[in-house]
Amino acid sequence: MIRVLFVCLGNICRSPMAEAVFRDKVKAAGLEHVIEVDSAGTGDWHIGHPPHEGTRGILEQKGIDYSGIQARQTAAGDFGQFDYIIAMDSSNMSNLKAMTPSGSNAVLKKLLDFIPEHPVQDVPDPYYTGNFDEVFDMVSEGCDRLLAYIKEHETL
Repeated sequence: MIRVLFVCLGNICRSPMAEAVFRDKVKAAGLEHVIEVDSAGTGDWHIGHPPHEGTRGILEQKGIDYSGIQARQTAAGDFGQFDYIIAMDSSNMSNLKAMTPSGSNAVLKKLLDFIPEHPVQDVPDPYYTGNFDEVFDMVSEGCDRLLAYIKEHETL
């Protein structure tokens, strides 16, 4: 099983959106028996909460299931459980690098690393901007590219 973890700050906007979108793309590709998806936040403010209403709204609008997703905080054990840990921005990437245990084999990248031609490198936090549509577009394209990357590198 290939395991993918998406990480943002509070795990209520960007990373649960990415989890739901990626899960939907994995299912559409017929790979749900091979790829498992989760999300977490580097902060602990929203543990146990469902995704933000803006995230739920855009996912509902796009017909993407987000059932069962609730916020949790990243833990050191994630680095041994997940093959790919995907941060939404540079700040979360720094936090993840600081907590990576020695000997971890997890691939640690930002989502927009998979869209090198994108004009920005960080997925903006819609908790502050309110721009869930823009974030959804970035997340969707990033997830397409991530899935293609995994399929190529894992020979799926």
